[in-house]
Amino acid sequence: MKLVSYLLDGQDQLALLVDGFLYNMDEVHPNLPGSIGMFLNYWEDALPLVQNAVEAIKAKRFLQHKGFPYEKAQLLSPVAFPTSLRDAYAFRQHVEMAAKNRGASIMPEFDQFPVFYFSNHHSVQGAGDVRCMPDHLQQLDFELEVAIVINKHGRNIKAEDADEYIAGLMIMNDFSARKLQLEEMKLQLGPAKGKDFATALGPVLVTLDELQQFEVPAKENHTGRQWNLNMKCRVNNVEVSAGNLSDMEWTFAEIIERASYGVDLFPGDIIGSGTVGTGCFLELNSTGKRNNPSYTEQWLQPGDVVALEVDGLGILQNTIVPEDEEEHWSILARKK
Repeated sequence: MKLVSYLLDGQDQLALLVDGFLYNMDEVHPNLPGSIGMFLNYWEDALPLVQNAVEAIKAKRFLQHKGFPYEKAQLLSPVAFPTSLRDAYAFRQHVEMAAKNRGASIMPEFDQFPVFYFSNHHSVQGAGDVRCMPDHLQQLDFELEVAIVINKHGRNIKAEDADEYIAGLMIMNDFSARKLQLEEMKLQLGPAKGKDFATALGPVLVTLDELQQFEVPAKENHTGRQWNLNMKCRVNNVEVSAGNLSDMEWTFAEIIERASYGVDLFPGDIIGSGTVGTGCFLELNSTGKRNNPSYTEQWLQPGDVVALEVDGLGILQNTIVPEDEEEHWSILARKK
């Protein structure tokens, strides 16, 4: 099934996406979860009810006028209020190329355990405008990723069991202010301000049962589900990046095992895959410069439209919008 969160009367509302129409959960049946937070917290009990609702809609047991066109909704992140946000580093091609562009080799630890960092779960958003302060616009970058969301509480989860903790997959754009990021990471801490201003997710959360046709075996000596999903990024309708989710070296199941070691995971926790190979301007620019010193770098600019597309998961589109710095400080002053 495909789950969408959208804004309704100032609140997040959960809907089912079926054949291009959204069906408000509250209107389909009062016993269905009205928000993604409620669904995730009661996942195992609610899942059969929601699956039955999808089948009823497809069988036309609900009148078409109960749905409304997907394009008319003000989309939020499918997980409107995540409980945490982690981002992993799971694609070998991206890690190898980043090391090569620094004149180094991939670190041996990459093959020993999956690594991740925490980002700002309060800065998660869906499709639409991404507001950027002036410092963000200095070497502003996209990152082409896929994310999962946890659907039940767990601790010390084994990789062979971890796929049962995944509610579904969605597209993730980990926007990155590279100048800020590189400045602060010279202090061997972070990323922080280079990452904490915006992470876009969406447009839908697709449950694993709908992705079975895309499943492929994990890489040798790895555990967990993998999916053959083509991934692309277009900036102003020009393709700049292409990869495949099956290129993940570490599976989401293995990342869950690492993340839950001695730690509780909760419904609503989001975990990103990390950047696919070629999946950001930092990698593309560095590779271009290494091959050709006169290569012209590209970074995101105000007004740019960034569209990430992944097979089966849809298209996540965002527009870069400058945030007025004087207005920002004026609002803060009024709040004091």
